[in-house]
Amino acid sequence: MASVSGKLDPVVRRITATDIAEALGRGLRDFQAQPLYGLAFGAIYAAGGILILLSLTAFGMVYLAYPLAAGFALIGPFVAIGLYEVSRRREAGESASFAGIWAKVRSRSELGWMAFVTLFIFLIWMYQVRLLIALLLGLNASFASLPQFITVVLTTNEGLLFLAIGNAVGAALSLILFSLTVVSFPLLLDRDVDFVTAMVTSVRAVVASPLPMIGWAAVIVVLLIVSALPYFLGLLVTLPVLGHATWHLYRRIVEPLPD
Repeated sequence: MASVSGKLDPVVRRITATDIAEALGRGLRDFQAQPLYGLAFGAIYAAGGILILLSLTAFGMVYLAYPLAAGFALIGPFVAIGLYEVSRRREAGESASFAGIWAKVRSRSELGWMAFVTLFIFLIWMYQVRLLIALLLGLNASFASLPQFITVVLTTNEGLLFLAIGNAVGAALSLILFSLTVVSFPLLLDRDVDFVTAMVTSVRAVVASPLPMIGWAAVIVVLLIVSALPYFLGLLVTLPVLGHATWHLYRRIVEPLPD
């Protein structure tokens, strides 16, 4: 089957839970071998979360911290692009540098389209949360603190309905974005393909191994949310390990090009 660019589509292989465990192990070893890059990209991700949280606090919208932490996991694959390149270079026996990583990322123009898709779905997530708050908790709903917001959500019928619908919509958006990006970002970095082919390949990978891939998605979301709770500082370690692991899982899912 040919892709949009006229080239053959990447071949997708089925994976198991064992592949995911091994990818995590290799991701951890990559981080231990070259921690500087992992800590740098983890710091960028954590700083972004802290900045957004401070902005919410300044505008009196700190009650959006929980949905922010949940939605912030959606853009993790985009931030981890540089980590995929570190793992690729280490796998190939090549030296890594920040300049080399940046040059590689800039050379892949299709990554920009994937970044747009990722950020667009993140914005949809945040807007639907605000819409649900307006519809279920009041058009002009405002909460002085996060504990007050949590109390309303957990102790009122409207709050419980908001929690149920919000989590259901969030799960659906997360699954959609995960299916579109789990393979596409490392694939675009690794090969000269268009972003539509990359997204289709990513979805094919999820369809080929639904249970292992959904399990991988759950691991990513849970670890990123838990890591975001202590002022996003846990992301300094979690993001690089997951980023490196994603590269190795991609290598198990997509067959390499023939020599």
